[in-house]
Amino acid sequence: MHINKENVMLTLFHAPKSRSSRIVTLIEEMGIADRIVVKTTDIPRIDGSGAPDPANPHPEAKVPALLHDGTLITESAAVILYLTDLFPESGMAPKPGDPAYGAYVTWLFWYGNVMEPVLIHQAAGLSHPILTATFRGVPELEARIHAALTKGRWLLGDRYSAADLLIHSPYAWFGNTPDDPLIADWVTRCMARPAVEKTKLKDAA
Repeated sequence: MHINKENVMLTLFHAPKSRSSRIVTLIEEMGIADRIVVKTTDIPRIDGSGAPDPANPHPEAKVPALLHDGTLITESAAVILYLTDLFPESGMAPKPGDPAYGAYVTWLFWYGNVMEPVLIHQAAGLSHPILTATFRGVPELEARIHAALTKGRWLLGDRYSAADLLIHSPYAWFGNTPDDPLIADWVTRCMARPAVEKTKLKDAA
């Protein structure tokens, strides 16, 4: 199906200082802010603040939630993949057919399937052989990122992409950067991007 990009308009449901902040940053990086309406919503927070917003279409009252002509996309990696595929000219991801596209998609899904569960288990103090066998642990997680960064400044080599934006985000959010100079320098580079600062200012406002 051909999509007229001039007529594309999407709606992102965003809760400031949450997982959807990285989608706001992505939108800025992609230069598509004029194509997306960002609606501020509320969500239940870990500290007990916040509440579900009936206007938020996410079935679990979470963010991000992206609406495109009645189609709902949720989960950070899915939203990122959807946007970078919809606007390939943004340069924030390799295009299908590019040799780097497989690595890009792998990093997106690895985040939700491995990285975030491992970090949540660590934060919750959970340890069990089943969890370790399924997800591995923090050392394996850091080793995988380290291995990628030995080949270039970014996860895909010499070009910054939405994969870097997503994978570095928990370190930026919680301030628990690994004691690994290669990873620490990469996180610093990611956090120093102008789009990140713009999102912080928007969320603070």
